[in-house]
Amino acid sequence: MKSRDEGLIFERSRPGKRGYSLPPLDVPEKIGIPEALRRGEIEGETEVSEVDVARHFTRLSRMNLGIEDGLYPLGSCTMKHNPRINEEMARLPGFAASHPYAPEALSQGNLALMWRLERILAELTGLARVTLTPCAGAQGELAGILMIRKALEKRGNPRKYVLIPDSAHGTNPATASFAGYQVRELSSNANGRLDLHVLEEAMTDEVAALMMTVPNTLGIFERRIGEIAEIVHRKGGFLYGDGANFNAFVGLANPGRMGIDVMHMNLHKTFSTPHGGGGPGAGPVAVAEPLVPHMPVPTIERREDGSFRLDADRPESIGRLRSFSSQFGVLVRALSYILSYGEEIGEVARNAVLNANYIRARLSDLYHLKYDAPTMHEVVFSDKRQAEHGIHNGDIAKRLMDFGFPPPTVSFPLIVPGALMIEPTETEGKPELDLFIEAMRTIAQEARENPGIFAGAPYTTPVRRVDEVRAAKNPILRWRPTR
Repeated sequence: MKSRDEGLIFERSRPGKRGYSLPPLDVPEKIGIPEALRRGEIEGETEVSEVDVARHFTRLSRMNLGIEDGLYPLGSCTMKHNPRINEEMARLPGFAASHPYAPEALSQGNLALMWRLERILAELTGLARVTLTPCAGAQGELAGILMIRKALEKRGNPRKYVLIPDSAHGTNPATASFAGYQVRELSSNANGRLDLHVLEEAMTDEVAALMMTVPNTLGIFERRIGEIAEIVHRKGGFLYGDGANFNAFVGLANPGRMGIDVMHMNLHKTFSTPHGGGGPGAGPVAVAEPLVPHMPVPTIERREDGSFRLDADRPESIGRLRSFSSQFGVLVRALSYILSYGEEIGEVARNAVLNANYIRARLSDLYHLKYDAPTMHEVVFSDKRQAEHGIHNGDIAKRLMDFGFPPPTVSFPLIVPGALMIEPTETEGKPELDLFIEAMRTIAQEARENPGIFAGAPYTTPVRRVDEVRAAKNPILRWRPTR
């Protein structure tokens, strides 16, 4: 890595430098922006050459640890390699240049793609219909809970509570609260699963739904979902399946047959879209037949002649969630990914689970496992053994960067003190897994024999160990010139 004093692009500014220059106009200048709205000189505007810009950002890109460098163990977020063919498909001019306000007659190809993706997702989930509208998993959650609320209101009572296990995704309580419900948390049992006796006691006719993450944030699959669904349904509630971790069982298990009534999926995680920095994403929601009338508008419908249309005339709908009907580019990538596997889509889950269990088996002699249950797509260790030597999960994450790997998720889920959540995903091969495992084993040895080394880690990154408390309490979000 070349430089630790790369600085900011603003600091490279020198008076008179230009990125490019054009010859004077030989035709009358015409600007459509009204004079009153035009901005003149920008105080302190950065003046740099094109080569300054190109080299600065190229050097910055080389300082980063990313998915293109190696395994990215970010558990519960699925940072994986995304096949380039899916990017190529999304950038086809007929897709990339299409306008969301184009008339239906000129958008038949796009609507056909969305219709086909909806049918495939309905088949994979075993549920009646799918709305592609939500542009993120959290928005999908909200859409799902609002549909449940609408269905219960139609029965005469929206009810008061939503039950959420302590091993669920952190967005679930926020979603339920935003939809007007009070949250009641359910404690997991010693195996990290939902305790059916606890559920029986909590499930009353005031409960609208149980929001259950499948597999949960411990990477553990609920084995008794059918019984859980029966308990919830007996009291007139709905079973919400948080399907953000669908990559752990897509193509292998059918949520609809388990009794799940509504489930959102994160297409960008399970299928294909590079994500990070907040998007873009897509969070379609699959629903059982009783919730179909309440899907957000517009839905995509197929006419008898085979053409497609958007239907916004649905009086029992929860309404429109956003301006446009979907995050279209993500849908293209997802369909491309699914079709590339075809009938073998279950290989995604098999390899994700295999890789996570390989890491679990190779590291469980050195890193503590609070819950001794079979792992699905991710494994959650704790720093309990390393803490005996004064080394905690944050120290391990920092040191891991010296071995060329980005840090895993730490301190989540909250029910595992000192958590280290590792998700290798289905796209990693054994050689890369072995490199990561060897790094983790070396770190465990260092914790026992040379714990002092962690104090300065990471040593090889452009930015060394930062004062995280100060950064959180006194963030500097905007550069200002010092002269």
